[in-house]
Amino acid sequence: TSPRSGHVMVPLGNGKVLVAGGNSQSLTTVGTAEIYDAASGTFNSVGSMTIPRTSFAATRLSDGKVLLIGGSDGSKYTATAEIYDPSAATFTATGSLTTARGNHTASLLQNGKVLVLGGRGASGILANAELYDPDRGTFTVVGEMATARQMHTTTVLENGKVLIAGGFTGTELKPVASVELY
Repeated sequence: TSPRSGHVMVPLGNGKVLVAGGNSQSLTTVGTAEIYDAASGTFNSVGSMTIPRTSFAATRLSDGKVLLIGGSDGSKYTATAEIYDPSAATFTATGSLTTARGNHTASLLQNGKVLVLGGRGASGILANAELYDPDRGTFTVVGEMATARQMHTTTVLENGKVLIAGGFTGTELKPVASVELY
């Protein structure tokens, strides 16, 4: 219903997709969200996120809720996170990252926790990793990647490890050719 870029799209597992945040046509950060219904081919507004955000990460949790993490509020990176509950169509705040970041990844692990990797923060491109525990609503630092990177990709492998590939590093935004395993 609204033009947007820098947003997320997360399948909800019921033929619907959450479309949230991003930038409007005038490049203003937005906090609106909508649901795409594949059966009817329609988009419907589902209200507002707790804060406007762009360049953030999101993943569907084991219970079907969606975790939206970090990003930019339009002027600075944020450490905030929130949960979208599809059954109630509501957004609620949850614990905050230990490091504010954008252009990072979030991967649901086999144990139900979410691995948050890299991105860009106030100090530059990040190498650190955090783990979100949905039972406690908290983030904990769990180490660092060998290479600081943003705008990379992650894939959870069948053996439970996470493959981290590509992205950009350094102040000159040099493309990264390396891969790592978590």
